[in-house]
Amino acid sequence: MSYVKISSEIPEEFSNLRSLRSLNLNGCNLFGEFPSSILLIPNLQSIDLGNNPNLRGNLPVFHENNSLLKLTILYTSFSGAIPDSISSLKNLTSLTLSVSYFSGKIPSSLGNLSHLSLSSNNLIGEIPSSIGNLNQLTNFYVGGNKLSGNLPATLSNLTKLNTISLSSNQFTARIYLSYNQLNDLVGIENIFMLPNLETFYVYHYNYTKVRPLDLNVFSSLKQLGTLYISRIPISTTNITSDFPSNLEYLSLRSCNITDFPEFIRKGRNLQILDLSNNKIKGQVPDWLWRMPTLNSVDLSNNSLSGFHVSVKASPESQLTSVDLSSNAFQGPLFLPSKSLRYFSGSNNNFTGKIPRSICGLSSLEILDLSNNNLNGSLPWCLETLMSSLSDLDLRNNSLSGSLPEIFMNATKLRSLDVSHNRMEGKLPGSLTGCSSLEVLNVGSNRINDMFPFELISLQKLQVLVLHSNKFHGTLHNVDGVWFGFPQLQIIDVSHNDFVGILPSDYFMNWTAMSSKKDNNIEPEYIQNPSVYGSSLGYYTSLVLMSKGVSMEMERVLTIYTAIDFSGNQLHGKIPDSICLLKELRILNMSRNAFTGYIPSSLANLKNLESLDISQNNISGEIPPELGTLSSLAWINVSHNQLVGSIPQGTQFQRQKCSSYEGNPGLNGPSLENVCGHIKESTPTQSEPLETKEEEEEESFSWIAAGLGFAPGVVFGLAMGYIVVSHKHQWFMKTFGRSKQQNTRTR
Repeated sequence: MSYVKISSEIPEEFSNLRSLRSLNLNGCNLFGEFPSSILLIPNLQSIDLGNNPNLRGNLPVFHENNSLLKLTILYTSFSGAIPDSISSLKNLTSLTLSVSYFSGKIPSSLGNLSHLSLSSNNLIGEIPSSIGNLNQLTNFYVGGNKLSGNLPATLSNLTKLNTISLSSNQFTARIYLSYNQLNDLVGIENIFMLPNLETFYVYHYNYTKVRPLDLNVFSSLKQLGTLYISRIPISTTNITSDFPSNLEYLSLRSCNITDFPEFIRKGRNLQILDLSNNKIKGQVPDWLWRMPTLNSVDLSNNSLSGFHVSVKASPESQLTSVDLSSNAFQGPLFLPSKSLRYFSGSNNNFTGKIPRSICGLSSLEILDLSNNNLNGSLPWCLETLMSSLSDLDLRNNSLSGSLPEIFMNATKLRSLDVSHNRMEGKLPGSLTGCSSLEVLNVGSNRINDMFPFELISLQKLQVLVLHSNKFHGTLHNVDGVWFGFPQLQIIDVSHNDFVGILPSDYFMNWTAMSSKKDNNIEPEYIQNPSVYGSSLGYYTSLVLMSKGVSMEMERVLTIYTAIDFSGNQLHGKIPDSICLLKELRILNMSRNAFTGYIPSSLANLKNLESLDISQNNISGEIPPELGTLSSLAWINVSHNQLVGSIPQGTQFQRQKCSSYEGNPGLNGPSLENVCGHIKESTPTQSEPLETKEEEEEESFSWIAAGLGFAPGVVFGLAMGYIVVSHKHQWFMKTFGRSKQQNTRTR
């Protein structure tokens, strides 16, 4: 019955099926409390409850008459202790209790298991020394718990072990990876007692006294195919010639290595090499690029400075993924293979033009050359890559010229970033061919163009950054076509020459900022999730103004929303339709010529964290309703024509005095709490009452439009009730600022 979407609870009556031998409910979307009595059916030999994340339960006290051979509880909400009676299951050979909420200690006796997986739970304590009694054990997984203390020396008894995972625990005492009674890692040479070991995987330990590990201890393990060591200092000198030649995956990241390991050239089967986050200096040896089976190389975050003078891309190279980022490479860009699908040379000192040879990488999907000193214009032949390219990052270089018309067939392009260069001219019209584009960043260049309204056809666009260029004209389409990107969540057009009035319905179609995102427990980022040679994905990064400072985000959360229209020549009122953007977090309208009142409907933006409307011509009072915005951490309303008191909300009281300066009409005890005693100024003459009432009526209409995001019938009923029952005052009090409401919210 696996992966049959039952979507129900399991009835207690199942335990009456006394002849049941096998029960597979993997991925059936079960929920509720699982009857533990089912696990005690005497003839049951195999049960699989995996991949039912909403299924709760506990393990029962087992009896010796139980026939279980295999018990799998994976990715569930099972909890509680693993009972000592598990040792009563004399026939049990495979026990998987992973990615759940089991707690307590590992039982001292576990029967006769050949497979044991207890990973990703809340287990504590030490691994019991009795684990060495499982002489048939081939797979042992306890990663992702809260285990501590020493690893037992009896692990050396597990002579049939071929895979062990101990990662992400809290081992803080002396670590016995030696599998005997020697301290630290000194005795690890006895690992030869595990001749069938195929995978050795250890990282994320908080060792207190770790001595350098000699890799020669692995030389006798002829079956070793994967060696992953991280955050343990190792010595790579004097490695013997019989180092495991069958190694396919070698990762020595964060191991304090200073010289390029020569023994690697003997790996005739090596496919994946990760030497990232070390201190390797000097040149990359030329033999590395000639290794016939090598598929992925990660040399990022080292101090490498160059390549062998005679190095050339090998026509036999199988390399598809190369990461050279964050080193000290200089000179022309080097491309080691024509088979590349992922290449990163970011954060180096590569100079010169982008070589035309790059256009021969017909399978290239991700190209990151950001943060270098590359110059010249983009070669037109890059058009040949557009059918495969998904991410192109050229930011922070010295590139010049115009963006060429090369994007018409770029249907897979997800992210394009050429910010912080010297690009000129207009945006290419062929960008409309980028039907999968999610991120477009051309900020900090010299582009002279109108707003690219034609990009509205890009229905997946999430991030649009045009800041610090020479864009001009209006920000709305004068032809009457609705402006709005349905998926847009970040737009930055600051520091340009945009002019005009924003229509009152300007933000009507910005649905991604008006609808709530899924409440995922784990943070999600704007990224390309599939990067060759990496399980982490390729993340979008941005530099944006937030809370008054320029902030570089190496990863952009999918819930992050921002509008930055600052530093232009916009005038008129701030559109009341801004109140529809209920998921908006950052709003910057500063350094324009906006007039009118601060929309009281801003109080509907419950997620707003930063508000900057400084250096405009906005008048009237700060709406007291804004004092209810508990998420609002940074506010700047300085240099306007505001009058009256500041709201009583705590967040307003915590701002710097500079957030309110340049408004001689602001006064009252609330302001004195922030700025000290200030001589009250004569308030500037406010607008006529009827003007204020008109603005509030318009605000009311947009609050009503906010209800329209629910189904139309609900909207009609709600509005009908308001009109028929004469509840206009209630509606304004609840959702807007009523004309007759003068009390301040505290």
